[in-house]
Amino acid sequence: MIEETELDRTPQEISGELEAILIMATEALSVEELAHAVSAEKSVVREALEALSEFYNETGRGFQLRNVAGGWRYATRPEHEEVIKTWIIEGQENKLTQASLETLAVISYMQPVSRSRVSAVRGVNVDGVVRTLIARGLVEQEGNDEQTGATMLRTTDYFLERLGLASLADLPPIAPLLPDANQLEQELAGLAGEPEENADETSGEENE
Repeated sequence: MIEETELDRTPQEISGELEAILIMATEALSVEELAHAVSAEKSVVREALEALSEFYNETGRGFQLRNVAGGWRYATRPEHEEVIKTWIIEGQENKLTQASLETLAVISYMQPVSRSRVSAVRGVNVDGVVRTLIARGLVEQEGNDEQTGATMLRTTDYFLERLGLASLADLPPIAPLLPDANQLEQELAGLAGEPEENADETSGEENE
């Protein structure tokens, strides 16, 4: 149980900690969750969040701190929607990074598969890479796992088109495609049918 002295913190003292937690979070976090994480009173956390949100608005940052669905999370600003769309579309013409290629390979050979399962195989949080693959039309979300409720990922028809394949049955053996692929292939086989892994067991999020 948190000691009373630990809760005697000011909004200024916890602002940096809240920013760090929210940057790493993959979903909106409630005031209760954040208060527990930084060992502070909920009223203090709420004041710090509102101050951060106001600061981002006043300084014209490209992102905002929003209170949505009962929780707080970072989001890009609506006025930057067009430049983001342009960047994503132009990015489709660029080569995928090694991180994106490896994540795409895991999804294509294990599909349908959840993000946490992909993260378990890669050993890193793949949320950012998966968002990029979805934005480029190579991966889509479809259905939920019956046991865990996790959203499942699969490749798209556009993925097959880009690779010149008629169906997933035409995918080549995995071994030549990835570094240390023999080990990865064993991991893929071993994970088949295992219980869902928790995303928190992986390390920090990987960039595209």
